[in-house]
Amino acid sequence: MEKPSLNSLSSKHFQVAWMNEKFAPELLESKSEIVECVIEQLHHMEENLRRAKKGDLKVSIHRMEMERIRYVLSSYLRCRLRKIEKFFPHILEKEKTRSDREPSCLSPEEFAFAREYMANTEMYLRNVALKHMPPNLQKVDLLRSVPKPDLDSYVFLRVKERQENILVEPETDEQRDYVIDLEEGSQHLIRYKTIAPLVASGAVRLI
Repeated sequence: MEKPSLNSLSSKHFQVAWMNEKFAPELLESKSEIVECVIEQLHHMEENLRRAKKGDLKVSIHRMEMERIRYVLSSYLRCRLRKIEKFFPHILEKEKTRSDREPSCLSPEEFAFAREYMANTEMYLRNVALKHMPPNLQKVDLLRSVPKPDLDSYVFLRVKERQENILVEPETDEQRDYVIDLEEGSQHLIRYKTIAPLVASGAVRLI
């Protein structure tokens, strides 16, 4: 299958992926295809600029656009790496247990990084602390030791497609579940896990 160009996906789609990743408490589905398209487009823009006439006003405008794209790209990738470093056991466990029909939240490069990070963490713990402890305490369960992403945290969102009958769980034992409708264009502050599937489907975007 031919890779989509940045024009067909539009830079707007990449901006949405960046903002969603920035504000979601968990690692989202990998957008490696879009990342590859953006990098490819940057290479093409650099080649075109090298052929452009010096002093052309368009050159300065294109350079500014390239810097903007580079900033968004690097911010997006840094954000994902921070989440992998913070939640690596849970991310790898999710990857191990997902079905073939579920999209991966890791690109092949991120998966290799996460596995290496976990191996290095385990080796460091063994060499620095665990080997000096009694035999019955020389194991550590990283899934229990490393905090999970806080899916109960609240996020701001804008609705792109109207959604009906969204079940909202109570915050206290005195409250009951209730159902809300999300109107297109409306903005809300809501618990992330309530709308996580809508973020994945693109029906809402985080802001």
